[in-house]
This record gives sequence, structure tokens and C-alpha cells, in this order.
Amino acid sequence: DEFISSPPRKTVRFGGTLTEILLKYEKGDTTDFELLKHQLSDPDIKDAQIINWLHEFRTSVAYLTKELEQLVNILLKLPWLRRSREVVEEYLGFLGNLVSAQTVHLRPCLRMIVSHFVPPRITIREDDVDISDSDDDDENISENFDTCHRALQTVARYVPSTPQFLMPILVEFFPFINKSERTLECYVHNLLRVTVYLPTLRLQILELIIEKLLKLDVSTPQQDIEDAEETANNCASEEKSTEEGLFDMEEDEDRKGNKVVSPNVERMAHPLAERLDILMTILFSYIKDVCHVDGKLDISNTKDLYRDLVSVFDKLILPTHASCHVQYFMFYICSFKLGLAEAFLDHLWKKLQDPNNPSVIRQTAGSYIGSFLARAKFIPVVTVKACLDLLVNWLHKYIDNQDTGANAYCDVALHGPFYSTCQAVFYTLIFRHKQLLDGNLRKGLSYLQSLNFERIVMCQLNPLKICIPSVVNLFAAITRKYQLVFCYTIIERNNRQFIPVVRSGTGGDLVQTCTNPLDSFFPFDPYLLKRSKKTIDPMYQFWEELSAEDLENLKKPIKKGTSEDEDDDFLKGETPQNDGVVEIAPNSYESNTRSPVSSIGSPADCYVPYPL
Repeated sequence: DEFISSPPRKTVRFGGTLTEILLKYEKGDTTDFELLKHQLSDPDIKDAQIINWLHEFRTSVAYLTKELEQLVNILLKLPWLRRSREVVEEYLGFLGNLVSAQTVHLRPCLRMIVSHFVPPRITIREDDVDISDSDDDDENISENFDTCHRALQTVARYVPSTPQFLMPILVEFFPFINKSERTLECYVHNLLRVTVYLPTLRLQILELIIEKLLKLDVSTPQQDIEDAEETANNCASEEKSTEEGLFDMEEDEDRKGNKVVSPNVERMAHPLAERLDILMTILFSYIKDVCHVDGKLDISNTKDLYRDLVSVFDKLILPTHASCHVQYFMFYICSFKLGLAEAFLDHLWKKLQDPNNPSVIRQTAGSYIGSFLARAKFIPVVTVKACLDLLVNWLHKYIDNQDTGANAYCDVALHGPFYSTCQAVFYTLIFRHKQLLDGNLRKGLSYLQSLNFERIVMCQLNPLKICIPSVVNLFAAITRKYQLVFCYTIIERNNRQFIPVVRSGTGGDLVQTCTNPLDSFFPFDPYLLKRSKKTIDPMYQFWEELSAEDLENLKKPIKKGTSEDEDDDFLKGETPQNDGVVEIAPNSYESNTRSPVSSIGSPADCYVPYPL
């Protein structure tokens, strides 16, 4: 009775076994072969049919030569991922047999697997127009990705040369940056998963991901992000005030007890910044997971990953001007262990002092040293001192070599690395002077005096003329307070000699007042991306706005002999009205040096006061 009542398996066949069909095709009889292709291409094909066909194909892979590439492509397009477990297992077995017997099909197999690294699309058509533009919310998406990685591991197990064929395919399939956040998130996540079982590809995959992140980063300057956030906040405030006017008193009472949280509170208003934020969060999570085993730092894993990331840093980040966020992957991994931070500083120091490196690379290395020392909370004072000793000694030796030469004059083209190093030292002192003097003021002052800032400031190369005015102003105020060096005379002389630069272009001559001759930036300026900044903020040193007490203290030098009339307008937090003062005009570098009201973290640009 059971046999009679059970339906037959739906495995309609044409022309005998698979082997017979393929042999007929070789002899020129294509009828059954075309029927076979038609059956395999049927969108309504049943699981049982797929299993039967795959079982036969597994025993006939010897026939699937290059000439049958079209048939293999049809097999690779079978909808196997969203089928029963039996179909998935049979298909994985077929892939293993195919690539081991016919390596000619390795590339198509890899392309098929990688194509599933992103969520499928919903196809929606209206009046014969494809309007589908959203990711499919498939509940099994995570399971499907797991299966894809099983498939890739299966192929790699049978073909040891898989990595060298896989990498170009991973590059080719990387989604465009204007694709949805979910698509980019899934693809990057799956790329990083590949590095776990194909470690030889880790460096190349990290390079690929960071290169794409860098393109996103330089496409979204800080000022654009802040402007977008400000606009979004203004719109939200207007909508909220409009909505509140529509509610009556009773509804208002009901809503008082319930705090309403906006679902978009963590979304970035700028669409490219939103994508970058999601991808940076994934990268930080990956770095943490690789470096920690069972919640404890694994030194070996961390060192290996550090080497790969430094290699990517040298190749991609260091030559890129004014990226805002991507470089923080080095900041993050260095926070795990002081030895890593010191190794990174040593690496940058070697870049800076090596005359064989291009000047622009040496200058950027100087910017990274200064910004890293100033911003990284996890770097202790003893390390800051060691770095300042190295940098300042190098500056003094540089001055020794230049003072008697023919090039002992102020010129960015000739002395770019020197000026960048000066700015790094000034910037570090601005952020760290309180820690350097904390505990034992006499000992701290003695150390700062030993650095001999006066010689650096007074030298013929005139660094105060080249460094960014906001840094110069704060450095001048701090060194005046502690009687280390009096900078204002030099600043005033520089401003009197300030000559506008005439630049010729297609639109005619343009007169510019260049306030950033180094074209420098601070790579670890405040991090703006909302989700991923939660990882960075606990270890990040924000700029603390000077309180009224601090301003009062800064006005009074430590030693006697300074007139009470020498109050600085800058130290009072006011803008002096002085015709001899050169303002910082808005220009291309402004977003990197200014600290707008919307972001707390950098010393604000100010103007130069001159004590009379």
C-alpha cells in the first residue's frame, strides 16, 4: 500500500544516462544534449532532479573538458545555495570532483562562489522597467555565506594554486562604492573571512579593502561630513518642532514618560561617510578578533597582523594626502601593546630621517609622528620624552649642517622635512606639556629647557614662518608662560615680511596668501564616524578647551620679570584687532587644521598677539 500510494520521484530523463548523452554529443548528435541543457536551465527544477543529475555528473567529470564549457557554466548557475541540505552537500561534492579532474574550470568555479559574497537582489519590474534597487532580506543569508566559504575551502583543498587564481577575481567582484551599504558590508566581511583559511592572501586582501576605504575617505572630506551632519540636525529639529505643534496636550502628557530614540541616531548623514563608517567598524572588529584569542592578546598573531598593516600603511596610506579616518587602523592596533606603538614610531622615525625617501614622504612621516604622540592616550610620558629627544637632536644636527652652508635660509622646497619635524615637536608640546611638567615642575622645566627650543626658533631656517599659524600661536603662548623661548618678536617680523604669492593659471594670475606652505595636515585629527568612533574614543586624547583658570594661568609667566601689561589677547580668548596680523584665510587645508564648533578635538585656529 505504501509503495502504491507514494508518488514517483520527478526525475524525467531523455536519451539515457549522462555518459551516453555526452558520447552522442561527441559524435555530433546534439538532440539529447540540448534537452539536457534545457532541463538543467529550468527555473522550476526540483531538488531531486538536481541531486540525480549532480550524482551522475560527479561520476562523469572526465568528460567535462574545455569543449563542454557551456554545459559547465549552466551547472555553475544552478540555484544550489537556497536548496535542501542534500542538494548543498551533493553540489559541494561535485565542485570538488570537477576542479580536481578538470582544473581548466577552476576560474569559473571561483567566480561563481565569489559572486555569492553579496546578498541577492530582488527583481522588481514595472511596465517592463527594472526598478529593483534593494538587497534581499534573506533570513538564511549568514548560512549561505558559511556554505560559500565551505565551497571555497573545498576547491582550495583540491587545487593548491587556488589563491593565485582567486585574488584577481576578488578584485574584479569588489562592489562599486555607490552600491548599498549592505552589499559593501557583506563583501568586505566575506573577504576578511577568506584570510582566516587562506592566510597567504591576507596582505593582498587587506591592501584591496584599505585601498577601497581610502577612496571613500578622500571622497568625503571632514568639512563635508560636518556640513551634512549640521544640515541633518537642523532638519530634524525643524521636523520635531513641527510635530510637537500637531500634538494636543493630552498626547504630550502620554509621551512624556517614554523617551523616544531616533532610529537614525547612529547613521551618518553623508551617504559615503555612512558606508565608510560601517566598513571601518568591520575592519576594527577583524583586527580585534585576529589579535585576541579567548579574550587574551595573542602576541604572535598580533605581530604578524601588525607587519601586514604596516606594509599596507607604507604602500597606500603614507603617500595619500589628507585622508581622515582610514589610517586609524594603525592607531587601533598600536593601542593593544606599547611595544607596537613604539615600533610604529620607530618605523616613522626611520622614514623621516632617511634622505633617500622623497621629501613629501618624509614630511608626512613627521606629521604622523606629531599627531600620534599628541593624540594617543596609551603612549606614556617616558615614550613621548624619548621621541622628543630624537626629534629635537635631529633638528639641532640639521641646523649645525645648514647654518654655515649656502642653503641656510627659509625655503620649504629645500628644508621640508625639517619644518615638518619642527611642527611635530611643537604640536606634541602643545598637547603634552602638562604631563611633561606634572609631578615635579622643576624637573620638568629643566627637561624642556634642555631641548633648547630657542636655538630652533631663532635659527636662519625660521620654522615659525612655515608652520601652521594655529600651532605656532599655541606653542608661543606655552613657551612664553614657562620662559622657554619668546617667539612673538620673530612672529611679528615674519608677518611684516609676509609676501603674497602670485600663481599663474588658465584663469589668469591669482594672488594668494599662503598660510600653510608645507601643505601639512594632522592625520589623527578628531574621528567623526559615529559607529566606529566608539572604538577609538576611549584611547583618544581630545583637545581640552582652555578654562578661564587656564587662561589666567597662561597669562602669568612662571618666572618674575614680566610686566602685567603683557596680557595676551589670545590668552584671554579674544581676537586682537591688529593690522599687522595675518589671518588664516579659508582655503583647501582649512578643514584639516580648524576645529569647527561641531567637533571637539583640535586646538582652534587663532591669531597672533604681540606683547609690547
